[in-house]
Amino acid sequence: MRYRFGYVSNAVTLWEASPAKSLTFARYSKLAKEERNEALLRTTKANLVNTLRTLYFAIAHDIPLYRFSSSIVPLATHPEVRWDFVTPFRKEFLEIGKLVKRHGLRVSFHPNQFTLFTSPKPSITENAVIDMTYHYQMLEAMKLEKEGYMNIHVGGAYGDKESALQRFDEHIKQLPAHIKARMTLENDDKTYTSLETLGVCEKHDIPFVFDYHHHVANKDDDAALDDILPRMFDTWTNTGIPPKIHLSSPKSEKAIRSHADGVDMNFVLPLFQALKPYGRDVDFMIEAKLKDQALLRLVEELSARGNRRTGGGTIEWKS
Repeated sequence: MRYRFGYVSNAVTLWEASPAKSLTFARYSKLAKEERNEALLRTTKANLVNTLRTLYFAIAHDIPLYRFSSSIVPLATHPEVRWDFVTPFRKEFLEIGKLVKRHGLRVSFHPNQFTLFTSPKPSITENAVIDMTYHYQMLEAMKLEKEGYMNIHVGGAYGDKESALQRFDEHIKQLPAHIKARMTLENDDKTYTSLETLGVCEKHDIPFVFDYHHHVANKDDDAALDDILPRMFDTWTNTGIPPKIHLSSPKSEKAIRSHADGVDMNFVLPLFQALKPYGRDVDFMIEAKLKDQALLRLVEELSARGNRRTGGGTIEWKS
């Protein structure tokens, strides 16, 4: 079994390398009209440069998974700004895509928590479609639209899960089919449990991203990992790639939903033990605060338990 690991957005080891430098609408609106476009271009350019830096860091450390920042392009979906961010940066996007393909990296996006399809407000659904389209446009500009995925949560319950799920069934029809085909769904830490999210995934033929930390914080009654893992694998069958699992651990016993700086190996070991009998490859996205540092430390700890490390972010599981 090959287990591969990745991290989110920026490498904390790198100096001044955030790919999510911001330009707020408040700041943008205070600029003179001739300065506004320059600010958009300057901020986007910095984020694309830092995305490349972060990718080179991952490649240098032989880390095979990476999640792009959703904030590469400032104000891309703001109703008063929405702008053509692809044309001026076609070369930079293509360079990123070529680098990803050349090194066989698995990449993804994770739109924010407001990108959901369960709201009773039509404007929320409209904005969700706009946001998913924005992320797809970035994948398309990188020529990664057939490889990258965009992961979101099911959404809110609004006091009635059954009605909310019915709205999901209807509202998801507004998402163009080619964008929906690049979508995954993840269980969350407060509302939709692993089994509930799996049900939505199976109904709509969407791959399920299992968040182990969220599962612990928001657990189905009497649901065992063996109730979840086989169904998780099945949702990825038609993709031709291994399933993805999110890994993090609680900041403290009281702050169970908050992510710690690193990943507590003792917290995640039950998951690895549950996965072993399946003998399947799995990819893991580290969501700890220390990102790349948390990843490298966890891989080192897991390899010290008798598992063979075959790369900076890859192990052959044996223990």
